[in-house]
Amino acid sequence: MEIKRLEDKFGRPLQDLRISVTDRCNFRCSYCMPREIFGKDYVFMPKDQLLNFEEIERIARIFVQLGVKKIRLTGGEPLLRRDLPELIGKLNAIDGLEDIGLTTNAVLLGKMAKDLKAAGLKRVNVSLDALNDEVFHSINDTAVPTKVVLKGIDKAIEAGLGVKVNMVVKKGMNDQEIVPMAKYFKDKGITLRYIEFMDVGQSNGWDFSQVITKKEIHNELSKYFELSPVDPDYLGEVAKRYNYAGTKSEVGFITSVSESFCSTCTRARLSADGKFFTCLFAVEGLDLKEIIRSSVTDKELTEAIVPTWEKRTDRYSDERTEETVKNRKKIEMSYIGG
Repeated sequence: MEIKRLEDKFGRPLQDLRISVTDRCNFRCSYCMPREIFGKDYVFMPKDQLLNFEEIERIARIFVQLGVKKIRLTGGEPLLRRDLPELIGKLNAIDGLEDIGLTTNAVLLGKMAKDLKAAGLKRVNVSLDALNDEVFHSINDTAVPTKVVLKGIDKAIEAGLGVKVNMVVKKGMNDQEIVPMAKYFKDKGITLRYIEFMDVGQSNGWDFSQVITKKEIHNELSKYFELSPVDPDYLGEVAKRYNYAGTKSEVGFITSVSESFCSTCTRARLSADGKFFTCLFAVEGLDLKEIIRSSVTDKELTEAIVPTWEKRTDRYSDERTEETVKNRKKIEMSYIGG
Protein backbone atom coordinates (compact mmCIF):
# COMPACT_ATOMS: atom_id res chain seq x y z
CA MET A 1 0.00 0.00 0.00
CA GLU A 2 1.36 3.40 -0.98
CA ILE A 3 1.29 5.90 1.88
CA LYS A 4 1.32 9.65 1.32
CA ARG A 5 2.74 11.32 4.42
CA LEU A 6 0.90 14.52 5.25
CA GLU A 7 2.23 17.43 7.27
CA ASP A 8 0.45 20.58 8.38
CA LYS A 9 1.73 24.18 8.28
CA PHE A 10 3.94 23.50 11.35
CA GLY A 11 5.37 20.24 10.02
CA ARG A 12 3.18 18.06 12.25
CA PRO A 13 2.41 14.70 10.59
CA LEU A 14 -1.01 13.07 10.47
CA GLN A 15 -0.61 9.86 12.51
CA ASP A 16 -3.66 9.39 14.74
CA LEU A 17 -7.39 9.39 14.01
CA ARG A 18 -10.06 9.52 16.70
CA ILE A 19 -13.45 8.36 15.49
CA SER A 20 -16.59 9.15 17.45
CA VAL A 21 -19.19 6.45 16.80
CA THR A 22 -22.05 8.02 18.80
CA ASP A 23 -22.94 11.26 20.55
CA ARG A 24 -24.92 9.38 23.22
CA CYS A 25 -23.65 8.49 26.69
CA ASN A 26 -25.05 6.70 29.74
CA PHE A 27 -23.24 9.14 32.10
CA ARG A 28 -23.91 12.83 32.61
CA CYS A 29 -20.51 13.98 33.83
CA SER A 30 -20.52 17.57 35.01
CA TYR A 31 -17.42 18.51 32.99
CA CYS A 32 -18.65 16.94 29.76
CA MET A 33 -22.42 16.35 29.47
CA PRO A 34 -24.09 18.11 32.42
CA ARG A 35 -27.68 16.96 32.88
CA GLU A 36 -29.05 20.50 32.96
CA ILE A 37 -28.08 20.72 29.27
CA PHE A 38 -28.11 17.07 28.18
CA GLY A 39 -31.39 16.22 29.91
CA LYS A 40 -34.32 14.00 28.95
CA ASP A 41 -35.43 16.45 26.27
CA TYR A 42 -32.02 16.73 24.61
CA VAL A 43 -32.17 15.61 20.98
CA PHE A 44 -29.34 13.28 19.96
CA MET A 45 -28.46 12.42 16.37
CA PRO A 46 -30.92 10.13 14.58
CA LYS A 47 -29.45 6.95 13.12
CA ASP A 48 -29.46 8.19 9.53
CA GLN A 49 -27.21 11.11 10.48
CA LEU A 50 -24.52 8.81 11.82
CA LEU A 51 -21.84 7.41 9.57
CA ASN A 52 -22.52 3.73 8.95
CA PHE A 53 -19.76 1.16 9.41
CA GLU A 54 -18.96 0.95 5.70
CA GLU A 55 -18.55 4.73 5.51
CA ILE A 56 -16.33 4.77 8.60
CA GLU A 57 -14.21 1.96 7.17
CA ARG A 58 -13.83 3.76 3.83
CA ILE A 59 -12.81 7.04 5.44
CA ALA A 60 -10.46 5.29 7.84
CA ARG A 61 -8.77 3.39 5.00
CA ILE A 62 -8.04 6.67 3.22
CA PHE A 63 -6.66 8.22 6.42
CA VAL A 64 -4.34 5.21 6.82
CA GLN A 65 -3.14 5.72 3.25
CA LEU A 66 -2.37 9.32 4.29
CA GLY A 67 -0.21 8.25 7.24
CA VAL A 68 -2.54 7.36 10.12
CA LYS A 69 -1.10 4.50 12.19
CA LYS A 70 -3.51 4.45 15.13
CA ILE A 71 -7.27 4.72 15.43
CA ARG A 72 -9.14 5.33 18.68
CA LEU A 73 -12.91 4.86 18.91
CA THR A 74 -14.68 7.39 21.11
CA GLY A 75 -18.07 8.94 21.78
CA GLY A 76 -20.19 9.77 23.68
CA GLU A 77 -19.87 6.26 25.03
CA PRO A 78 -18.75 4.10 22.09
CA LEU A 79 -19.99 0.83 23.60
CA LEU A 80 -23.54 2.15 23.16
CA ARG A 81 -23.10 1.82 19.37
CA ARG A 82 -24.80 -1.40 18.35
CA ASP A 83 -22.60 -4.15 16.86
CA LEU A 84 -19.39 -2.24 17.55
CA PRO A 85 -17.20 -5.38 17.26
CA GLU A 86 -18.30 -5.56 13.61
CA LEU A 87 -16.78 -2.12 12.98
CA ILE A 88 -13.60 -3.05 14.83
CA GLY A 89 -13.26 -6.12 12.63
CA LYS A 90 -13.56 -3.98 9.51
CA LEU A 91 -10.95 -1.52 10.78
CA ASN A 92 -8.63 -4.32 11.85
CA ALA A 93 -8.54 -5.56 8.26
CA ILE A 94 -7.17 -2.25 6.91
CA ASP A 95 -3.67 -2.77 5.54
CA GLY A 96 -1.16 -0.53 7.33
CA LEU A 97 -3.20 0.21 10.46
CA GLU A 98 -1.06 -0.65 13.47
CA ASP A 99 -3.32 -0.10 16.45
CA ILE A 100 -7.00 0.20 17.42
CA GLY A 101 -7.96 1.56 20.85
CA LEU A 102 -11.17 2.63 22.54
CA THR A 103 -12.10 5.11 25.26
CA THR A 104 -14.97 4.01 27.52
CA ASN A 105 -16.59 4.52 30.90
CA ALA A 106 -16.48 0.70 31.18
CA VAL A 107 -20.09 0.21 32.30
CA LEU A 108 -20.65 -2.18 29.38
CA LEU A 109 -17.04 -3.34 29.08
CA GLY A 110 -17.34 -6.42 31.28
CA LYS A 111 -19.80 -8.17 29.01
CA MET A 112 -18.21 -6.97 25.75
CA ALA A 113 -14.47 -7.31 26.42
CA LYS A 114 -14.01 -10.77 24.87
CA ASP A 115 -15.89 -9.86 21.68
CA LEU A 116 -13.98 -6.58 21.35
CA LYS A 117 -10.64 -8.36 21.70
CA ALA A 118 -11.65 -11.09 19.25
CA ALA A 119 -12.63 -8.43 16.69
CA GLY A 120 -9.17 -6.85 16.83
CA LEU A 121 -9.29 -4.21 19.56
CA LYS A 122 -5.88 -3.80 21.17
CA ARG A 123 -6.49 -1.63 24.21
CA VAL A 124 -8.95 0.48 26.19
CA ASN A 125 -8.68 3.74 28.09
CA VAL A 126 -11.19 3.70 30.93
CA SER A 127 -12.51 7.02 32.23
CA LEU A 128 -12.76 6.86 36.04
CA ASP A 129 -12.59 10.00 38.15
CA ALA A 130 -12.95 8.57 41.67
CA LEU A 131 -12.99 5.33 43.68
CA ASN A 132 -15.31 6.69 46.33
CA ASP A 133 -18.90 6.04 45.26
CA GLU A 134 -20.25 9.29 46.67
CA VAL A 135 -17.70 11.35 44.76
CA PHE A 136 -18.15 9.19 41.67
CA HIS A 137 -21.93 9.69 41.68
CA SER A 138 -21.59 13.44 42.19
CA ILE A 139 -19.47 13.63 39.03
CA ASN A 140 -21.32 11.34 36.62
CA ASP A 141 -24.84 11.99 37.94
CA THR A 142 -25.90 8.32 37.81
CA ALA A 143 -26.39 5.52 40.32
CA VAL A 144 -23.70 3.30 38.79
CA PRO A 145 -21.24 2.16 41.51
CA THR A 146 -17.49 2.16 40.92
CA LYS A 147 -17.39 -1.62 41.31
CA VAL A 148 -19.08 -1.93 37.90
CA VAL A 149 -16.27 0.04 36.28
CA LEU A 150 -13.58 -1.86 38.20
CA LYS A 151 -15.14 -5.17 37.16
CA GLY A 152 -15.10 -3.99 33.55
CA ILE A 153 -11.39 -3.22 33.88
CA ASP A 154 -10.71 -6.68 35.30
CA LYS A 155 -12.67 -8.35 32.49
CA ALA A 156 -10.76 -6.34 29.87
CA ILE A 157 -7.45 -7.51 31.33
CA GLU A 158 -8.70 -11.12 31.43
CA ALA A 159 -9.62 -10.81 27.75
CA GLY A 160 -6.08 -9.70 26.90
CA LEU A 161 -6.75 -6.02 26.29
CA GLY A 162 -4.26 -3.38 27.35
CA VAL A 163 -5.80 -1.05 29.94
CA LYS A 164 -5.07 2.51 31.05
CA VAL A 165 -7.25 4.61 33.35
CA ASN A 166 -7.93 8.31 32.76
CA MET A 167 -8.87 10.61 35.65
CA VAL A 168 -10.00 14.17 34.99
CA VAL A 169 -8.99 16.22 38.03
CA LYS A 170 -10.95 19.31 38.98
CA LYS A 171 -10.44 21.40 42.10
CA GLY A 172 -13.25 20.90 44.60
CA MET A 173 -14.66 17.99 42.59
CA ASN A 174 -12.33 15.04 43.14
CA ASP A 175 -8.89 16.27 44.20
CA GLN A 176 -9.18 14.19 47.39
CA GLU A 177 -9.12 11.09 45.15
CA ILE A 178 -5.69 11.77 43.60
CA VAL A 179 -3.69 9.63 46.05
CA PRO A 180 -6.25 6.82 46.58
CA MET A 181 -6.48 6.36 42.79
CA ALA A 182 -2.69 6.24 42.51
CA LYS A 183 -2.36 3.64 45.26
CA TYR A 184 -5.10 1.42 43.86
CA PHE A 185 -3.87 1.31 40.26
CA LYS A 186 -0.18 1.17 41.20
CA ASP A 187 -0.91 -2.02 43.14
CA LYS A 188 -2.88 -3.39 40.18
CA GLY A 189 -0.04 -2.58 37.77
CA ILE A 190 -2.36 -0.42 35.65
CA THR A 191 -1.24 2.93 34.27
CA LEU A 192 -3.23 5.86 35.65
CA ARG A 193 -3.21 9.17 33.81
CA TYR A 194 -4.30 12.44 35.39
CA ILE A 195 -5.95 14.86 32.96
CA GLU A 196 -6.02 18.57 33.70
CA PHE A 197 -9.56 19.99 33.59
CA MET A 198 -9.87 21.52 30.11
CA ASP A 199 -12.08 24.16 28.54
CA VAL A 200 -13.59 21.85 25.93
CA GLY A 201 -16.98 22.90 24.60
CA GLN A 202 -19.32 25.54 26.00
CA SER A 203 -21.17 23.74 28.79
CA ASN A 204 -18.71 22.74 31.52
CA GLY A 205 -18.27 26.16 33.16
CA TRP A 206 -14.49 26.02 32.87
CA ASP A 207 -12.36 28.46 34.82
CA PHE A 208 -8.59 28.31 35.35
CA SER A 209 -9.10 28.53 39.13
CA GLN A 210 -10.62 25.02 38.94
CA VAL A 211 -7.54 23.52 37.28
CA ILE A 212 -5.16 21.40 39.33
CA THR A 213 -1.95 21.36 37.34
CA LYS A 214 0.43 18.51 36.66
CA LYS A 215 2.98 20.17 38.95
CA GLU A 216 0.49 20.27 41.83
CA ILE A 217 -0.56 16.65 41.34
CA HIS A 218 3.06 15.53 41.01
CA ASN A 219 3.94 17.34 44.24
CA GLU A 220 1.08 15.61 46.05
CA LEU A 221 2.05 12.18 44.74
CA SER A 222 5.69 12.76 45.67
CA LYS A 223 4.68 12.81 49.34
CA TYR A 224 3.83 9.11 49.01
CA PHE A 225 5.79 7.75 46.05
CA GLU A 226 9.19 8.15 44.42
CA LEU A 227 8.59 9.00 40.76
CA SER A 228 11.11 8.79 37.92
CA PRO A 229 10.45 10.35 34.48
CA VAL A 230 10.09 8.03 31.46
CA ASP A 231 11.14 9.06 27.95
CA PRO A 232 8.36 9.37 25.32
CA ASP A 233 7.80 6.31 23.14
CA TYR A 234 6.88 8.23 19.98
CA LEU A 235 6.28 11.66 18.45
CA GLY A 236 2.95 13.04 19.58
CA GLU A 237 2.68 11.09 22.83
CA VAL A 238 0.52 13.36 24.96
CA ALA A 239 1.13 11.90 28.42
CA LYS A 240 4.18 12.90 30.44
CA ARG A 241 5.06 9.56 32.01
CA TYR A 242 6.70 8.49 35.28
CA ASN A 243 7.61 5.19 36.90
CA TYR A 244 6.92 4.35 40.51
CA ALA A 245 10.37 3.47 41.91
CA GLY A 246 10.96 -0.26 42.22
CA THR A 247 7.95 -1.23 40.09
CA LYS A 248 6.93 -1.50 36.45
CA SER A 249 3.80 0.58 37.15
CA GLU A 250 3.49 3.98 35.51
CA VAL A 251 1.58 7.17 36.12
CA GLY A 252 1.05 9.88 33.49
CA PHE A 253 -0.12 13.46 33.18
CA ILE A 254 -2.04 15.04 30.29
CA THR A 255 -1.23 18.72 30.55
CA SER A 256 -3.21 20.58 27.92
CA VAL A 257 -3.58 23.61 30.21
CA SER A 258 -0.28 24.00 32.09
CA GLU A 259 2.20 22.46 29.59
CA SER A 260 0.76 22.58 26.10
CA PHE A 261 1.68 19.84 23.62
CA CYS A 262 0.31 21.52 20.49
CA SER A 263 3.73 21.48 18.83
CA THR A 264 3.69 17.68 18.55
CA CYS A 265 -0.04 17.08 18.02
CA THR A 266 -0.60 14.48 15.29
CA ARG A 267 -4.34 13.82 15.90
CA ALA A 268 -7.33 14.28 13.62
CA ARG A 269 -10.91 13.70 14.73
CA LEU A 270 -13.99 12.37 12.96
CA SER A 271 -17.36 13.10 14.57
CA ALA A 272 -20.18 10.56 14.60
CA ASP A 273 -21.92 12.45 11.77
CA GLY A 274 -18.81 12.57 9.64
CA LYS A 275 -17.20 15.95 10.32
CA PHE A 276 -13.39 16.02 10.06
CA PHE A 277 -11.81 18.20 12.76
CA THR A 278 -8.13 19.08 13.08
CA CYS A 279 -8.24 20.09 16.77
CA LEU A 280 -10.11 19.16 19.96
CA PHE A 281 -10.84 22.87 20.40
CA ALA A 282 -12.11 23.31 16.84
CA VAL A 283 -14.86 25.68 15.81
CA GLU A 284 -15.90 23.87 12.62
CA GLY A 285 -15.06 20.77 10.60
CA LEU A 286 -15.13 19.46 7.03
CA ASP A 287 -18.30 17.48 6.30
CA LEU A 288 -17.01 14.18 4.93
CA LYS A 289 -20.43 12.54 5.21
CA GLU A 290 -21.88 14.98 2.70
CA ILE A 291 -18.94 14.31 0.40
CA ILE A 292 -19.00 10.52 0.72
CA ARG A 293 -22.77 10.34 0.19
CA SER A 294 -22.50 12.27 -3.07
CA SER A 295 -20.99 9.21 -4.77
CA VAL A 296 -17.42 10.50 -4.98
CA THR A 297 -14.45 8.32 -5.80
CA ASP A 298 -11.74 7.57 -3.24
CA LYS A 299 -9.48 9.94 -5.14
CA GLU A 300 -12.00 12.77 -4.78
CA LEU A 301 -12.49 12.02 -1.08
CA THR A 302 -8.73 12.03 -0.58
CA GLU A 303 -8.46 15.36 -2.39
CA ALA A 304 -10.88 16.84 0.14
CA ILE A 305 -8.98 15.52 3.17
CA VAL A 306 -5.42 16.37 2.12
CA PRO A 307 -5.63 20.19 1.93
CA THR A 308 -7.61 20.35 5.17
CA TRP A 309 -4.66 18.85 7.06
CA GLU A 310 -2.00 20.65 5.02
CA LYS A 311 -3.61 24.03 5.87
CA ARG A 312 -3.85 23.17 9.57
CA THR A 313 -2.47 25.81 11.94
CA ASP A 314 -4.32 24.83 15.15
CA ARG A 315 -2.49 25.52 18.41
CA TYR A 316 -5.29 26.54 20.75
CA SER A 317 -3.63 25.46 24.00
CA ASP A 318 -0.54 27.48 23.11
CA GLU A 319 -2.69 30.53 22.48
CA ARG A 320 -5.26 30.12 25.31
CA THR A 321 -6.17 33.44 26.94
CA GLU A 322 -9.08 34.64 29.06
CA GLU A 323 -10.50 36.21 25.91
CA THR A 324 -10.34 33.03 23.79
CA VAL A 325 -11.81 30.96 26.61
CA LYS A 326 -14.70 33.38 26.98
CA ASN A 327 -15.42 34.29 23.36
CA ARG A 328 -14.45 31.32 21.21
CA LYS A 329 -17.35 28.97 20.45
CA LYS A 330 -16.00 25.43 20.73
CA ILE A 331 -17.47 22.04 19.89
CA GLU A 332 -18.71 19.91 22.80
CA MET A 333 -16.43 17.01 23.76
CA SER A 334 -19.36 14.56 23.58
CA TYR A 335 -19.72 15.49 19.91
CA ILE A 336 -16.12 15.74 18.76
CA GLY A 337 -14.98 12.63 20.60
CA GLY A 338 -12.49 13.65 23.29
